[in-house]
Amino acid sequence: MISFKVDNLKNMNSELKAFVEFLRVAGASDDDIFAGKLVSCELITNVIRHGGDEAEFTGTINGDRIIITVAAESLGGVDLCGSVPDVFAESGRGLYIVRSFCREIERCGCEVRAVIERK
Repeated sequence: MISFKVDNLKNMNSELKAFVEFLRVAGASDDDIFAGKLVSCELITNVIRHGGDEAEFTGTINGDRIIITVAAESLGGVDLCGSVPDVFAESGRGLYIVRSFCREIERCGCEVRAVIERK
């Protein structure tokens, strides 16, 4: 398992390097690493934009699943796990991307948990 905090979107990619390395060492395929990083970026971005100053990230591998959890002090009324928006919508494309890669995504309080099936 790997955990870290992101307090600035400019620092997000440097923080995610450790997650990418964690996946690589665990034997994840290039496709799984791409999906894991992409989903992580979208969730962290949404949590910081809609939830406040800091996102708490946790990533782990459990058998054939990559589990990503992103939390904040508050997510307000933003539904980060709602229905899939239209691909041509002006907003919500990040959620569309996340839904495309994840087996499941759920919100529990101020935490969003996404599960990616490994290939």
